[in-house]
Amino acid sequence: MAENEPIAPVSVDRSPESQYDNEFRDIKLTGSSRFFTIVGWIIFIAFFPLTMISSLSVLKEYERAIIFRQGRIVSKRAQGPGFVFTLPWVDSKKQIDLRTHVIDVPSQEILTKDSVNANVNAVVFYRIFNPYLSVINVANPHSSTTLLAQSTLRSVLGSKTMFQILTDREKLGDELSSILDEATDPWGIKVESVEMKDISIPYDMKRAMAAEAEATREAKAKAIMANGEWEASKNLREAATILEDAPGALQLRFLQTLNLVAGEKNHTYIFPLPIDLLYDLFKKVN
Repeated sequence: MAENEPIAPVSVDRSPESQYDNEFRDIKLTGSSRFFTIVGWIIFIAFFPLTMISSLSVLKEYERAIIFRQGRIVSKRAQGPGFVFTLPWVDSKKQIDLRTHVIDVPSQEILTKDSVNANVNAVVFYRIFNPYLSVINVANPHSSTTLLAQSTLRSVLGSKTMFQILTDREKLGDELSSILDEATDPWGIKVESVEMKDISIPYDMKRAMAAEAEATREAKAKAIMANGEWEASKNLREAATILEDAPGALQLRFLQTLNLVAGEKNHTYIFPLPIDLLYDLFKKVN
């Protein structure tokens, strides 16, 4: 290979159909293993009608099987779907379901970064993409994934504030999914998504958060009202300047107000009295 020749990246197919075909491995039979294998074939042939029924099994489209011969795995390549043959009293098989599984993570009590107690539960969606790894590397993949999801949920949410947990649910779900997927990869498990289902906080904290939100809304409302009054006072000042320059406009505005009052059915009587007349009267009295 030339020194400057680029090396093509190696991609791993994590689909259920891949089954790691390039990792096929046959068992190496010892003397005793050969003996028991021959005995198994002899028993199979001697009792052929009966052993045929117990040796053949059918796997569904979503099922795979890992075959053990005398306790050792025959191949890293999972068998199925369809007919699977096992020698009687020599072989055993472990069936794996490749469908997506759902874990309802129990409610976890956490202490957030800003010292707020909360109970959070989530839902985890995962599937097995490598049956061989799920059988060899972990005793119970489903239980192990459940416990790992609980501890990861507590550790990740414990490093966040309550505001981040309430507002960034989608982002936190992606972060949890990435952490779980990386941790369960050696087990042959692919974590597809994590969704936080419910977040419960104490009643006192709910009241405090509600009071804080109400105070914020009131502050915004007062700011809006003050801005409106400022705009109204500016408009009134401009209107007063216009009326001062045109005295007839004030009289027209007064008559318009009388028209609005007279249009309603009420018992209010208005007698217009010029201000100048009252000014002259008060002047004489003084």
